[in-house]
Amino acid sequence: MAAAAMGWMTSHNLAARTCLALASTGYNLQMPRIKIGTRGSPLALAQARETRERLIAAYGLDPADIEILPIATTGDRIKDRPLNEIGGKGLFTKEIEDALLAGEIQLAVHSMKDLPANLPGGLTIAAVLPREDPRDAFMSPVANSLAELKTGATIGSSSVRRTAQVLRLRPDLKTVQFRGNVETRLRKLSEGIADATFLACAGLNRLGLADKITAVVPLDVMLPAIAQGAIGIEIRE
Repeated sequence: MAAAAMGWMTSHNLAARTCLALASTGYNLQMPRIKIGTRGSPLALAQARETRERLIAAYGLDPADIEILPIATTGDRIKDRPLNEIGGKGLFTKEIEDALLAGEIQLAVHSMKDLPANLPGGLTIAAVLPREDPRDAFMSPVANSLAELKTGATIGSSSVRRTAQVLRLRPDLKTVQFRGNVETRLRKLSEGIADATFLACAGLNRLGLADKITAVVPLDVMLPAIAQGAIGIEIRE
């Protein structure tokens, strides 16, 4: 899907562009601690570790010189309301970008789908890691697919995109809000709060949870979020 058009970077190019960009902003790679800012969820930390490992492998850097700094965001703190009611995109990036602009971190690692269309002045996306599977995963303990769910079954989702597409395909289903990270949503599903939910295949793959997927949803059934599965590296211009 449009991978070539978006110019996904190889691991070497990621390291080269990021390190050159750091150097161009006056940051000396010999200084102790390159700080990577990220959210504190298990998935966000896994993405930051992947970025760290690629930089180390490409440049032979000392692992002790690259620190991952978890930063709590508004989206992480407010969990009792739908995202579209409290600001939408940007809720998972603002505090991280503030730390980047303040020089508290040298680069930020984001899920590209969480980024708003316009970045704050002074910041830019330096590179994008190779994209993971962009598709959505159907998760359910009671059905093997969306089509097999019984009439009146409940879908848990906080995504306007997923909810709209589900109700177009199955207007007989009910939906409930389902906020939280991957682990939280899997727990809610096991507790019976909903009969099914959807998660990104990319996140499940990166967390080693691909075996939890009930079924991968074809692209012609559910259109993924823009840039789903892509990790962006943000730096100061």
